Amino acid sequence: MPSEHSTPPRAGFIAQVAFSLRTAVEAVSHNTLRAALTSLGILFGVASVIAMLAIGNGAKQEILEQMRLLGTNNVIVTPIVEQKEGKVTNQDQDEKQPKRFTPGLTARDAASIAQEVPAVEATSGEVVLQTHVTREGHRRSARVVGVDTSYFRLLNLELQTGAHFTPEQVEHAAPVAIIGYGVKTRFFTTEQPLGHPVKVGNVWLTVVGVLKDRRIPGETAARLGIRDANMDVYVPLSTMLVRYRNRAEVTERDIKSAARASSGVVIIGGSSDDNSSSGDDKAQAERKNPNQLDRIIVGVDDASHVPGVAEVVRRMLTRRHNKVVDFQITVPELLLKQEQRTKTIFNIVLGSIASISLVVGGIGIMNIMLASILERIREIGVRRAVGASQRDILAQFLSEAVMISLAGGVAGIIAGTGLSYAIQRIAGIHSVVSSLSVIVAFGVSISVGLVFGIVPAWRAARQDPVECLRYE
Repeated sequence: MPSEHSTPPRAGFIAQVAFSLRTAVEAVSHNTLRAALTSLGILFGVASVIAMLAIGNGAKQEILEQMRLLGTNNVIVTPIVEQKEGKVTNQDQDEKQPKRFTPGLTARDAASIAQEVPAVEATSGEVVLQTHVTREGHRRSARVVGVDTSYFRLLNLELQTGAHFTPEQVEHAAPVAIIGYGVKTRFFTTEQPLGHPVKVGNVWLTVVGVLKDRRIPGETAARLGIRDANMDVYVPLSTMLVRYRNRAEVTERDIKSAARASSGVVIIGGSSDDNSSSGDDKAQAERKNPNQLDRIIVGVDDASHVPGVAEVVRRMLTRRHNKVVDFQITVPELLLKQEQRTKTIFNIVLGSIASISLVVGGIGIMNIMLASILERIREIGVRRAVGASQRDILAQFLSEAVMISLAGGVAGIIAGTGLSYAIQRIAGIHSVVSSLSVIVAFGVSISVGLVFGIVPAWRAARQDPVECLRYE
């Protein structure tokens, strides 16, 4: 049985670890410059790991935010509007073939997709017109957007106040609107907008809802093909088609415009009902656009069904449009996954560079520790002579290697954090330093010290004490 004064195994182990750490600190402090230079490889490696993980986390967060903006399981159908002009050559006349009639992208297409395509949760048409908003003597250019009731849910547009369009408002093409946050701040500075009128174009609309503030960087909006909803005014699609513009109907203005074009008469300025000048490219493009809808958003109930739904929608619209491909289908999820794959490859390359730095740093620690054995061989002999075991010597040198590596890891964490913020500020790459990356960096630095320090420590522990004392 153990004696009453024997040391518990746990307390003895703690005391041995504390003694080894104290001895390692003394040994490292005797040659601080060499230890600092040895840990540089670990510093650069850990800094690279921190930066890599920060960029990876930032890319993941950015991709998720973009998917939230575009809709996780959406398929986007947009029309192809040709705006080519020029003289007809003989070659063009020879190659000219009879054109088939196509109605363009219509509200019936959206309704048919929702009714006939399996796995489609909802669809929403979208019509966008450039106009202006007027209230209490203030006027500003804006966009009026005609949408279905499911539009806000499909694109994750949340209301700050008010309510969505009711079925009665949609059925009767009521003059109601949901305005963006920017419209509210510019035209309703002293009162709440709900229930108050605002003039959009030539139509007075009653505000029934206000969207939450949703700011999108210009580069992101241009790359993803989305608009800043803060300055948009949303109306029911029926209201847009009845009270603003329905490109599927031939109006008197269209007949006059076609007559002028056929007779070669050029009108300078524009008629009274034309809010844009003849030099406005966007207005001219809108006049030549035969499609009733500018876009159809198709919401799919499951992400795994998105590619299949996109193919079915393509075939269905090709058949409905008399085999004329006057539309294009975009799957935002696939585009974002491709972008995520590109960023993942970039992170793998950066991780490989970081791994090389860590390996070089570990080799440097092993080299210095092996050289340290020859410098301190008499110290090893003296310690063994006064009763130190091989385990004590092993723990001492292993503690030194881990301490050098850990010091480089701490410095690398600080440098990597600073590098991540510098990359975000200078290169504009979004980066997020998480607690997980710090834990991984600590683990990597300790592991490198253990792996590359075990061989020198084991070699020091196996030294013959008699030979060590006789070494000169």
